[in-house]
Amino acid sequence: MIAAATSIPSEPWWIALIEAIVVVNVILLLFAYLTLVERKLMGRMQLRYGPNRAGPYGLLQPIADLVKLIRKEAFAPAAAIDLPYILAPVVSAFTAIAAFSFIPWGPGWTVNGWHINGAVANVSIGLIAIFALGSVGVYGFIVGGWASESKFSILGSMRTCAQLVSYEVSLALSVLGVVILGRSLNLPEIVARQGSFLPYAAPEFVGLLVFFIGGIAETSRAPFDLPEAEQELVAGYHTEYSGMRWGLFQMSEYINMITLSGLMVTLFFAGWHGPWDLGPIWFLLKTCGVLFAFIWLRTTLPRLRYDQLMRFGWKILLPVATVNAVVTAALVVAFG
Repeated sequence: MIAAATSIPSEPWWIALIEAIVVVNVILLLFAYLTLVERKLMGRMQLRYGPNRAGPYGLLQPIADLVKLIRKEAFAPAAAIDLPYILAPVVSAFTAIAAFSFIPWGPGWTVNGWHINGAVANVSIGLIAIFALGSVGVYGFIVGGWASESKFSILGSMRTCAQLVSYEVSLALSVLGVVILGRSLNLPEIVARQGSFLPYAAPEFVGLLVFFIGGIAETSRAPFDLPEAEQELVAGYHTEYSGMRWGLFQMSEYINMITLSGLMVTLFFAGWHGPWDLGPIWFLLKTCGVLFAFIWLRTTLPRLRYDQLMRFGWKILLPVATVNAVVTAALVVAFG
């Protein structure tokens, strides 16, 4: 018999280990087929075919891509700085996967007397931990371009640094209203308060918009894809990478997108709560809905110019996020 846990007891280490292995593999599988879904949706929206050759309906395309990247030569520039050049994609991939371990997908369960948490890591400062890992992951992108000893890669790293600094501040400020309303930095507690009240997307609609726009810029997705500029001949910070080293950077981008989508669902859309008690299924459906919005924007919007991107981040998004946090705090003090 499985029942929702009323408290948060510690789970045995071996259950936590199994849970971590399962979650990592689910995330990797979701990342692999998100690439296929994205290409299929973009093909449908742009009135063209998506991948349809590898397997029935193209379902084996992610596996074909993996085999191609593994077999592809992993070259390196002669002037590259070896250790940071090799470690940069590893750091980016590790921090992307580790950040998702703090996202709760369920309230927790008791199975045959053993407690299972609804998150790999349930800590009191889970929200801060996610932002901290995201900040560390940025170094992988920046160092990768710098260590390549290529002027094009260094330019991509400079774009990455400037863009992420301007939008990460807005992203952090956008969640202050949720933290004030939830009175906690613990993500399961924030979700639990939404379940007993209402999703914070309603009172924090401005914060939701800022978080969504900042999340697009944080993951370097169109129309904020200046660090990669994938439609151009030179791709940015990962110009001098190939094979699975390049694949790790791509994996980091998609997993960061999945993590930010899951975090948005957790903070603004009541996490696993829904009209019926479906637990993690609600979390998965909501996350897929946010991912669809990411893909939709990439298909329809052109890339911003660099001056437009910086002006929008510093002069519009940051002041709006600051005012929203101040107004939320004032209303909570006045009426809460």
